Amino acid sequence: MKIQIIGGSGTGKSTLAKFISGKEKIQWIDTDRYLWKDDTFTENHPVEKRMELYQRDMRASPCYVASGSVFSWYPKGFSDRDLLVFLTLDEAVRMERLRKREIERYGHHTMWLDANGHYTNDFIEWCKTYLTEKDPSASGTYAEQTYQIEHSKSPVLQLDSSKHVEELYTEILRQLRTN
Repeated sequence: MKIQIIGGSGTGKSTLAKFISGKEKIQWIDTDRYLWKDDTFTENHPVEKRMELYQRDMRASPCYVASGSVFSWYPKGFSDRDLLVFLTLDEAVRMERLRKREIERYGHHTMWLDANGHYTNDFIEWCKTYLTEKDPSASGTYAEQTYQIEHSKSPVLQLDSSKHVEELYTEILRQLRTN
């Protein structure tokens, strides 16, 4: 079983991957670990280090569930997957999840109010471009993920991540059985 889960920030990729990892007793690969040096998400690993971490995981993981993408810096990454899962979520719900997560991580004092009176920060402002960015080389955007989906050699399953994680897991298992 080799599953990759993509979708906008806040759609629940990590939550679903961690759940599947526990249920199936397979490796969970969080692609944020390749990109960021630590949990502050402020300093990136160089591409060489990302490749080293990725290759180590691939050698050690005959089965995996990966949350996120490596496409922007390694387009051939996860090409051996059995299923590509694309999570979607109502944009207002996604943004509220992100605001809540950012406040929990960093506190209100690190944020400001946007024109609509919602708490925001640089990350959330970037997340607001998820649907509007048109360049498929722009990492973490709908344009990039659509490009990945269109060129996927594995089956693609689109799921609405407002559903309970157990229901999403069941749909993924059903899809894997039909492949």
